[in-house]
Amino acid sequence: MYRKITSERIFSNGGFLPDKTVLIFNDKGVLVDLVDHNDAGDDVQHVKEWICPGFVNAHCHLELSYLKGRIPKLCGLKDFVMSVMANREEEQEKIEQAIMDAESEMIKNGIVAVGDICNTIHTLFQKTKKNLHYHSFIELSGFVPGAAESRFQKGRSFQADFTEAGLSATLVPHAPYSVSEPLFQMIGKLDDSGTLTIHNQESEEETEFFQNKSGAFLDLYQQLGVDISFFQPKKNSSLQQTIAFFPSARKLILVHNVFTEPKDIFMADAQFSEHPNHLYYCLCPNANAYITGEQPPIQMLQNCQAQLVLGTDSLASNDGLSIWEEIKTIHKNHPHIKLTEMLTWGTINGAKALSIEDRFGSFEKGKTPGFFLIPDSDRQSMIF
Repeated sequence: MYRKITSERIFSNGGFLPDKTVLIFNDKGVLVDLVDHNDAGDDVQHVKEWICPGFVNAHCHLELSYLKGRIPKLCGLKDFVMSVMANREEEQEKIEQAIMDAESEMIKNGIVAVGDICNTIHTLFQKTKKNLHYHSFIELSGFVPGAAESRFQKGRSFQADFTEAGLSATLVPHAPYSVSEPLFQMIGKLDDSGTLTIHNQESEEETEFFQNKSGAFLDLYQQLGVDISFFQPKKNSSLQQTIAFFPSARKLILVHNVFTEPKDIFMADAQFSEHPNHLYYCLCPNANAYITGEQPPIQMLQNCQAQLVLGTDSLASNDGLSIWEEIKTIHKNHPHIKLTEMLTWGTINGAKALSIEDRFGSFEKGKTPGFFLIPDSDRQSMIF
């Protein structure tokens, strides 16, 4: 049983396939051939929408789906973090139902693969169903150096739960302001080829904390009753202080990057000079709008030739889980950016960042890329 589908425009690998190309999928979703319409035979489905490969959501927090609508918009990152921590307790049944509903939403919105942040094993039951491809980032935090070993071992235990279930998972740091140097070192020294990720320069308060030991994050630790008298500011940015902990032999996704500057990218490029294709910058514009009202400096990132990918963040910080909605927001703020560029970020770039480009991200024989139908009304004002 084959499905044959074609459209006026089919996007793949940074551009459009030849006119009249027909995609032929088998019943397992494998793309078995790409042929000219004249050679496709009968039962070809013609759709009016343009077609692109299924999206790769490079940054999500599926386990936080139960927090949808609970955290006020524009509350700022510090209060957002406090709200998530304060709402960690919930009935397991509600958490699981929210996870199932969120996954269904992603599937409906054309997402086929997800880089998912995990602080618990709450999502394990759903991921084993393999409705989507997941790479789980087991997130570690702990700013006090003395807690590094216990936090690390707890993360290893969670990682084992995922790997024993046949799911890929790597240990990753949460953010520069929440991970101690010893914990960074433990993560960086792991004999692992899996992708790493970290929340990076999401708010101006992060820079203020690292450069001056002041601002909202200092207040955060005071409210939590955590003694950080050991911490001394070094007058440079959080990324400049932490990038050396990441081995360039492993891929790294820096997430948010709202207050990233060219000098930060220069230092990150230097760290990854031997493997420049291992460094990615993930944009989550709708989550940034939700939490702080800020937007990432996309034009600057492009000028610095940063490799960009797209993510949705969580339903705690977003009204939905849709890469296409993230693209629409980018277009609204940057109408000069070509549709083909944004689709590249959301498809093949995301697949490369997660090292799954052999299966996802483009229309090539033997892959299981899925597809998304680009709404005509949404793309009318976009250049391509």
